[in-house]
Amino acid sequence: MAALVPALSFLLLLRWQEPAAASAGTHLCPSPAGSESALCASVRSASPEMLHEVAHGQAPPCSLTFGQLACAQRAWLQDLQDDFLPSLYSCLSPRPPGALDPQFSILFFSKYDSQKLAAALARFSQRFSHVPLPLEWSLIFFNGLWERLLQVPGIGSPALLSQWLHGGLQPFLAKPQLAACLHAKNIQCETFQGIVASLSGIYPELPVEEQRNLYAAIKHYLLQAGAQQKCFSAALPGLNSTAWFRSYLGPFLEHATAAELQLLGDEPTLQTFARDPLSLQMVSNLTLPWQTAVFYTSLLTSAPDFPLASLPDRFVCCLSPSAVSNLSRDEALSLAQRITENCPWNLTERGMSREGAPSSLSREELQVASSLVRKFEHFPPAVLRALGQAAVGLSISDLESRISAQDLAAALPALAAVRGWSAEQASTIARKLLSSGYQVSDGQSLAGLGSLVPGLGSAALRRLPPEAVLEAVRLPSFAQHLGALPPALKRMLVEKISSRVSHPAELVPCVPGALARYIPKSLLVFGEEEPNIQDLNSKPWTPGQAAMFFSDVMKAEPDFSRLSQSVLQGFTCAAAQETAAARFQELARVMKEKEVRLGEEQLSCLVKLVTLQGIPKDLDSYPKELLLFLSPSDYAATGSCVQFFANIGEANLDVLPRESPQRKELLLEALACLGVPGPQVDEESAELLGHLLCELGGQHIRSSGGHLLKHLSRCGSFLPEQEEAIRSVLSSGNTSFGPPAEWSALTLKELSGLISVLDHSILQQIPRDALTLWLKSSARDSPLSREELASIAAELLPSRQKRADAGCPPGKEITEEVLADDTMNIYYSPAELRACLRNVSLESYLSQILVYPFSDPQLAALKQHLDETYPEGYPASLLPKLGLLLSFVTPEEVSRWNITSADALAGILRSQPPQQQASAAIRRYLALGNPLDATALEAIGSTYLCLLDGAELSMIEPSSLKVASLDPAACSETTKDILYAKAKRAFSGQPFPAYYELIEPYLGGAPAADLRALSRRNLNMGISTLVNLRRDSLMSLTPSEVQGLLGINLPDLKKWQHRAPIWQWIQRQRQAELEKLQLGLTGGTQKGYINLALPRAQVRSSASLGAVAATLRLLPALLTSCLLLSILA
Repeated sequence: MAALVPALSFLLLLRWQEPAAASAGTHLCPSPAGSESALCASVRSASPEMLHEVAHGQAPPCSLTFGQLACAQRAWLQDLQDDFLPSLYSCLSPRPPGALDPQFSILFFSKYDSQKLAAALARFSQRFSHVPLPLEWSLIFFNGLWERLLQVPGIGSPALLSQWLHGGLQPFLAKPQLAACLHAKNIQCETFQGIVASLSGIYPELPVEEQRNLYAAIKHYLLQAGAQQKCFSAALPGLNSTAWFRSYLGPFLEHATAAELQLLGDEPTLQTFARDPLSLQMVSNLTLPWQTAVFYTSLLTSAPDFPLASLPDRFVCCLSPSAVSNLSRDEALSLAQRITENCPWNLTERGMSREGAPSSLSREELQVASSLVRKFEHFPPAVLRALGQAAVGLSISDLESRISAQDLAAALPALAAVRGWSAEQASTIARKLLSSGYQVSDGQSLAGLGSLVPGLGSAALRRLPPEAVLEAVRLPSFAQHLGALPPALKRMLVEKISSRVSHPAELVPCVPGALARYIPKSLLVFGEEEPNIQDLNSKPWTPGQAAMFFSDVMKAEPDFSRLSQSVLQGFTCAAAQETAAARFQELARVMKEKEVRLGEEQLSCLVKLVTLQGIPKDLDSYPKELLLFLSPSDYAATGSCVQFFANIGEANLDVLPRESPQRKELLLEALACLGVPGPQVDEESAELLGHLLCELGGQHIRSSGGHLLKHLSRCGSFLPEQEEAIRSVLSSGNTSFGPPAEWSALTLKELSGLISVLDHSILQQIPRDALTLWLKSSARDSPLSREELASIAAELLPSRQKRADAGCPPGKEITEEVLADDTMNIYYSPAELRACLRNVSLESYLSQILVYPFSDPQLAALKQHLDETYPEGYPASLLPKLGLLLSFVTPEEVSRWNITSADALAGILRSQPPQQQASAAIRRYLALGNPLDATALEAIGSTYLCLLDGAELSMIEPSSLKVASLDPAACSETTKDILYAKAKRAFSGQPFPAYYELIEPYLGGAPAADLRALSRRNLNMGISTLVNLRRDSLMSLTPSEVQGLLGINLPDLKKWQHRAPIWQWIQRQRQAELEKLQLGLTGGTQKGYINLALPRAQVRSSASLGAVAATLRLLPALLTSCLLLSILA
């Protein structure tokens, strides 16, 4: 235990950090030096009276210097109150530390009684657990605590260790730089092994965040100085154990990524570690991230002679195709049965976390299934049943020609349980089943199809009686497959259910959770009936759906904590009138507790409601995003400006538009608060700024250097000047990543958030092997767009292209295995694709390969291949699979397609083709006599709604708007006017505030009379809705009417007073009326005057100038007429 204690405290400090920062701050955490008398010789002694006052809280801690406190008698420290430590830290941390303060820290804490110190640290942790601590004083305090920790009896016991970790030291564990303190300490591997064993004992008790922090410390120790196979040597006793994962990572392996495991050793050594029985037993009981589980499985199965029968059951879900390539038919059947039994759709049930996992079956899972299926030439019912989940590997040709309809019907229960059927597979099986006499006439027969239901298509579902659907969705065996249905079929099922159960109180419990998001908003208005809170809580809702019943929920539920996150996200300002002001603070606290994500308009309203009775003093109890709408002075009663901006740095800044004045103002205020006078931002300020760093300009990025890159990689997108600055910093090579010529695949993974800014000059310097390995291992999970990935992949193609008439190069024949490789784009130039695709049928693989990051020239080669394959035109079955190729299809070609159903239209528009092609598809659909009903409108969506002309819009029935969810905000005034009139008819019978939530997207076409009527309803309209109203309607509204519309959001009018269209509206109002709003608005018409606003956009030619001159010549007569009328009145 003596050896464990110093090493343990080392680990508590140790966190991963960039190598360049390894020695930062080490002068602040020395070892004890010299005697107390020598250290305190220059310290003026404090009087007993002052010490007594400080100890009992009658004087602040900083009434004395840190040296005076440290050099006081040991007995005096025992009188300190538990809240002394937080107070001491608070008064010391704003000032820079002195040269002797690190030694004073060691002396001060050495005199603390361990039990009293534990209680003080618990109070410290409670105060600072969510507050970022300044780096320098964190190092000083923790170094003193470290030395004291060495003397605590029994510190290695799980109970005491947990108390110190979670109860006292938690605020410090989040500081990566604390690793610098003891970086040079020589901790032996045997001691470190004891550390991991001790921490493993308390692992289940630790919060996830602390588990991650400690894993980061373990990782740093094992990877320091870039050592390979740290703490392992086959020749040294004590270091030759192959149970390395168990000994040095333990359960913390749950937080390791596959890329990090690869750094721990070469592949043969890692294979040895993975196959160790003790490690394998441990790992079999852990919940690994998906990619980590896949990598661990590959380590187990990479040996040619590895017996798959010995593979733990949970790892059969993560096999690679190569691991099953040499199986016999019987072995393949046995493995297929294990996959069916041990690979449920829910990853948690497999013993894996969803982090990094695919949303559907992974490419590897599909390839493994195909490999297993290829072991068989015939598929009688017995084989189909035995294949189970592996049957998803059956090809279309297998289903069409090698399996009879009767055999499919005989194996239906097994096939209906298979997950991941493609649309074409399901359609082929369903068609053959129906041709064999299978009838879908009731709930049992529909449920019997299970995962094959998508194969029926919406036309077949539309013919089903509603009772059959109601019966089927109540069966758990059927409901479990609903989540995998395409959106059109989900809407169709909801339509069937709601045709028999229309009232929301009855509809909500009838609709399974997987279909709840497809209930039209208009069907979720409860009216006079009280909603069942339990039913609503049990379903996942969109914010728009939850808004429909949020007002009813507020009235029905006195305890907001009993509401689900899904229900709470429906908060609307329009519902505020139904609730007493005092309850909004309670509501906001619950929203933070349940991590409810709100939009800008919701937050802007909520902050006004929370502060109706003054600024609360506990703002840390509310969602951090509320602070985006407050100022540091508003926060003063809660904490400092540093704490204010640290919280904003952790908030979701994306609720504010990029480049909004609000975001820029927050950044400037934050830099001023942190004392950043120039363009250089240090590491500590960067940590505090958090997401606000994404607002830094190019000069700040260049001047601050490489330490900002890690933070910037989380930004998601950049402005052009930021991209240029990031490239400049990376190109310099003066970062922890080194020059691009030395980057590895792991470097690229660490840079993942910045890769989108790399240009050709940087990409061409990166080693080809590193770029290739990164594309193979990480591109699939990358947030980069197809275009961005394609530009990177293009760097790997040969610069000299082969002649177009050259044949397919030897060894580049395109096989099924090649088509299944999502990196095939880096091996084939456009010319090679054209040559090698000859005699290859792409239809069965088109949907799969079009997600690969092909360049535009490569996509054009694929399109040319399809044209050659189908010279008479594309078959209807191919149209939904065209995806990205739609950009290469001409509108003339689209106008000849056979788009005979809304499903076919949806399949085309789902790929988001350019507007010309989309418009041609819509017009072709309508030209063939198809209706513009709710299903078609859902397919068109808000994206393409504006393409419809007046004649086409007139075809829309108002009832369709009750079902389709549309937003015409980006459309022409004519489109808005037409749709508003139809929406008003559709929703006119709905009560308030539900009516307003339904009609709000269409208000851009509302006439002034309707807006005046709405102004009497206390709507609390958002300012964004007001400024997008029809211009003539807005200009005719009076200030009091605008006040009636905006309600609590009226102060937002002040922020828009100099922006269109509010500035133009202000100029039309009487100043006296504007002053009644008490907003300080100026620019209105004074009594006895008129404003003649001449829009600058109209004064562009000599003709228009002449018109202005004529107007000015008439001005005296006009003023005289107005004066005469005034006198006569």
